[in-house]
Amino acid sequence: MTGKYEQVQLSFVGRKAHEFFKRRELPIRQAHVNILRDFDFELAVRVGEELVKAYHEGEADEIYIVYNEFISAISQGIVTRRLVPVQMPEPDPAQPDAGTDFKYEPNKEEILKELLPRQVNFQLYRAFLESFAAEMGARMSAMDNATKNAGDMIDRLTLKYNRTRQAAITVELMEIINGAEALKG
Repeated sequence: MTGKYEQVQLSFVGRKAHEFFKRRELPIRQAHVNILRDFDFELAVRVGEELVKAYHEGEADEIYIVYNEFISAISQGIVTRRLVPVQMPEPDPAQPDAGTDFKYEPNKEEILKELLPRQVNFQLYRAFLESFAAEMGARMSAMDNATKNAGDMIDRLTLKYNRTRQAAITVELMEIINGAEALKG
């Protein structure tokens, strides 16, 4: 992304991204770390208000969000989505009335001014939920693999223990038999 833009500023929610980028030469605007364990919609509102304010004040031309998307318990994907300015879908040529403009009350600007922050807040909250679900899925997979590996290790150690014990019993029996043979002879 940096080759395409004059200047990039980063805001983080979460420790991993902050740890990764703080050693790079990109300016960090804000960092909210160690809060995803107890995140709620209020966190999304706080972060969203900061980002929308930066956009309205001209500090940012575009705002993107990058997060882990939960696909399944063993699969996560990285998603990059532009939050602001909102991308309008391309008009469908099969539906000529789809581009029809409507009359708005109070007016378009007031409605947009009210809805844009809400849309950003909900997109952020959705990203938080997706990231949290992806992390829990990854942890669940890791714990499942650890449990399977521990079971395999227990099986191997049990087999080794039984073989060692059987070998010791065989040696003791051989000593007893040899001792008995020595007494006979």
